Amino acid sequence: MARANTKKAGKMKLENVIYSGDNLTWLKKFPDKLVDLIYLDPPFFSNRHYEVIFNDGEEIRSFEDRWKGGINHYIGWMKERVFELHRVLKDTGSFYLHCDWHASHYLKVMCDEIFEYNNFQNEIVWQKIRYDKSQSNNFAKLHDIILFYSKTNKYIYNQQHLSPSQEYIKKYYSQTEPITNRKYQLACFFQGGQGPPRRFGDKILEPPSGKHWIWSQERIDEAMKEGRLVFTDPNKPRLKRYLDEYGGRNMGTIWDDIFPVNAVAKERYGYPTQKPEALMERIIKASSNKNDLVLDPFCGCGTTIAVAQRLQRKWIGIDVSPSACKLMKNRVEKNGARGTEIIGQPLNIKELKALPPFEFQNWCVGALGGTVNPKKVGDMGIDGFTFMNRYPIQVKQSEGIGRNVIDNFETALQRANQDMGYIIAFSFGKGAYEEVAEAKQRGLHIDLLTVDKLLEYEEPAGRGKIF
Repeated sequence: MARANTKKAGKMKLENVIYSGDNLTWLKKFPDKLVDLIYLDPPFFSNRHYEVIFNDGEEIRSFEDRWKGGINHYIGWMKERVFELHRVLKDTGSFYLHCDWHASHYLKVMCDEIFEYNNFQNEIVWQKIRYDKSQSNNFAKLHDIILFYSKTNKYIYNQQHLSPSQEYIKKYYSQTEPITNRKYQLACFFQGGQGPPRRFGDKILEPPSGKHWIWSQERIDEAMKEGRLVFTDPNKPRLKRYLDEYGGRNMGTIWDDIFPVNAVAKERYGYPTQKPEALMERIIKASSNKNDLVLDPFCGCGTTIAVAQRLQRKWIGIDVSPSACKLMKNRVEKNGARGTEIIGQPLNIKELKALPPFEFQNWCVGALGGTVNPKKVGDMGIDGFTFMNRYPIQVKQSEGIGRNVIDNFETALQRANQDMGYIIAFSFGKGAYEEVAEAKQRGLHIDLLTVDKLLEYEEPAGRGKIF
């Protein structure tokens, strides 16, 4: 279903870069057959509250556009994006779509149409929840689904192995060599299908009826010299398999060994649908090699690109939220990326005035190095807090802020038991400055910050020139 992309990428940066905005808009500008691996974790059809909690006005508005028509509208919204993702995927590339039970079957039918049914490789079950809720009145919903497609029948795949558990080792590798201290098990030395007799030292042995010895005579001779064959029965050799030579069993489609990111996890970034790094590491190792290009079009807090950076892959991250893009940038740079560029971030007063209110608040609080207040209703006039001291921040997407705003913020400070705070706006009137001076006499310190000053704090490379 791939079509030629008639649009020229020009000087568009296409590796180790973060794009802020609607992924469909950006994907249409990418050239054909660009990336080696795509992982996407789009908003689930059930997870309306997640996006609202993350406080990004643009994402909330985008969410409403996706869901107002029900499941068919959602699938149509996804289909546009998956079509473009198929186009930008190399012929040797792989595609992983993360979803849950609400829409997985609808999404599979849609992906079968775009990728073709024969290129569906696996339905992976990730058990992310260990225990169900006691009040459940049906079978516990413990897992997510990951749909794995290739673009053609020639695709990158590196077999992954599951390390043996201590219980498995104790059960199957229960013997230890006295001299080397190596743990081992004794394995059967024959398989189905009649085969010829073989020489084992000074005797020739027939395999059991209907069986054959698993090795050639040459390999048997070597194994006898190395002491790898043990006779627990005079006529039945057994193979000594060492634990340190066992790489683990081949990875299957049920992944129950990777736990979700919990509230106290070191890798937690506060993003509601954050996926564990171990999950992304398994996918990236399986379906890409070093220096391959990995794309995540719903990048969120940046787990995919952070792991790709650590595993020496190139990467592209896209997210509709400018706040999430800043988080991604910090995360990949902790993993060694340098000079990471965010393309699409607002850079001037006109663009900031055009932002939706919640996203404007996020931008201002982030520019000040603070954290957004999770409450959007009943926040008592506090839109965020400074990072270290938790001083309240109020944001006004307005000009000429007057005395009344300062009065109300004083009340908010008192309720929060704080004596210092910040108000951000495009400009302030004379009355605002006079009220701040009077508040100082009462022991309240309020800093008035204009948006143009915050722009000076922001990194100058914010958007970059792409054409």
